[in-house]
Amino acid sequence: MYDPEWFPSADVAARELAIWVAIPCAICAMIPALFIKSESTLNEDYEPLNLSNIGGSLTKIRDSFKEAFKIKEFRKLCLSTFFIFNAFNTVASLTFFVIVYKLFNGDAGASGVWVSFFGCLGALGTTFIVIPIVTALSKKLGKKKAFMICQSISILGYLMLYFLFIPGKPWLYILALPFFSFGIGSLFTIMMSMTADVIDIDELNTGKRREGTFGAIYWWMVKVGYAIAGALSGGIIWLVGFDSDLATIEQQGAVDGLHAFFCFFPMLGTLAAMFIMRNYDVTEKRASEIRSQLDKRKSLNNGVNTSFYGLNKLESLMSLKGKSSYLTDVKDDISLDELKSAFQKSLSSKLHGICFSPYREGQNVNQRLSGTQIDDRMEVIAPYTSWIRSFSSRNGNELIPLSARSKGLKSMIGAWVSGNEAQNNLEIESLIDLAKKGQVDIAVVGNEVLLRDELPMEVIIDYLKRVKKALPNTPVGYVDAYYQFVDHPELIEICDVLLINCYPFWEGCAIGKSTAYLNEMYEMVKQVAGEKPIIITETGWPNEGSENLEAVPSMINAMKYFVNVTNWSKDKGVEMFYFSSFDESWKVHQEGDVGARWGNMG
Repeated sequence: MYDPEWFPSADVAARELAIWVAIPCAICAMIPALFIKSESTLNEDYEPLNLSNIGGSLTKIRDSFKEAFKIKEFRKLCLSTFFIFNAFNTVASLTFFVIVYKLFNGDAGASGVWVSFFGCLGALGTTFIVIPIVTALSKKLGKKKAFMICQSISILGYLMLYFLFIPGKPWLYILALPFFSFGIGSLFTIMMSMTADVIDIDELNTGKRREGTFGAIYWWMVKVGYAIAGALSGGIIWLVGFDSDLATIEQQGAVDGLHAFFCFFPMLGTLAAMFIMRNYDVTEKRASEIRSQLDKRKSLNNGVNTSFYGLNKLESLMSLKGKSSYLTDVKDDISLDELKSAFQKSLSSKLHGICFSPYREGQNVNQRLSGTQIDDRMEVIAPYTSWIRSFSSRNGNELIPLSARSKGLKSMIGAWVSGNEAQNNLEIESLIDLAKKGQVDIAVVGNEVLLRDELPMEVIIDYLKRVKKALPNTPVGYVDAYYQFVDHPELIEICDVLLINCYPFWEGCAIGKSTAYLNEMYEMVKQVAGEKPIIITETGWPNEGSENLEAVPSMINAMKYFVNVTNWSKDKGVEMFYFSSFDESWKVHQEGDVGARWGNMG
């Protein structure tokens, strides 16, 4: 640019080079748009673009940012990238001045190709030396160790740059470039892989694959830091008192100061990042375990089994092919406003029962519930139901029936039964104690134990006999998928009341056929029930999550299902508990993203 044989002046060179750089870059930028095809969104049922929905989207983005930064590993990645990349960018804009004024006494023309060589050779070194080495180190030693080693090498490179910028010997700085390049060259190679591990952690915790969210946040941090780096560059020039109009010999102190910042400022950023990453604990072993858990969960959601329910189980038993909607269903073309009105009307007309969800967002079943939390949630659902159903009688759940009684509600209270005999005994004793206090209207021993294949039938029957003997005046039953009662007549014999779970969604049924499907589930059990009463203890439809064959989770479908099945239950005179009162984030670990989003009230 400063050679008069090429360009008459630097500003002319800048204008001409800008054109030659811009044109090929613009062409390359257009290639993906021209050749990468995407699906048409013309017929997609997206939310309308209006101020209300835009505001809602911004709120979701804000909440996603908050959730992402709750993951400490992701915070470490963002902050370490911020320090390394932006400390580097702070001094990168000083490269021209350091080379020209430190090595060539401020004569840009005399610097020739040495300014260009710095960036060019650094990039080549990154591509052909650094990245292959980083990849090999990551595979052999793990990502964290590879990161620490590479950043240590870059510190050596920055030190070498300080001593190898010698006037008259510009070629010496080339010796430092391979070492210097390990800093930035390894940063994004390793960090992108680490970010993928963090995204896996988030998916395991939330059931959502939010690559876009994490990518956006990560690169937003980079861009903000880049802007700060630009301001810091000017601050450094001002601080050392550098003046580009003066020769080096007239401002030796300023040039030396600029050179010192050029070498040591990125070293400080690198050391800060290494300090942050010192206790980063997502090892290759942990990342592999998380990935295995996710793969296992996805295999459950793909083709054979979802949340323990065999797909199309009813069709395999009764051949429900071609069934249409039920006569009390809302119209398929019902408007959103009409649907919302029907939903509110159904909710306000009081349900027979609701499955009570005591856990708040972020809680899990191992945490003890407080009476205040239970009362707060009971206050929300009390106006809309006559009964509540709980699933356990311990860890705070024993407070549920008393809270329900205080709101004038009846209770179906469960003892959670699994493969842990000691815990089972504690649950059963607590249930018996609650019932003897007059707090239990229907006692339930176990929920989907056969479905989960956790105990043999004989053990379940023994538990039921034990509770029935202790509570001769309280109806006692066992809850499981509807077809378990068809397959096991001994369950019908031992139970005072048949408690069946019916989920058309888990069997891949389309929303349009779901009420008819539910009706067939009920009728199947009714045919074998004899004189025993039948209660549907769970049914529902998720408001978001993954599709299950023809069953599509959405807020609209969840409202349709709620309205349709409440209409059906009143038409048939069937007692039914709707699942559930609130979303339960802990269930993503058992049932994936769709398992957590069944709540009607948030």
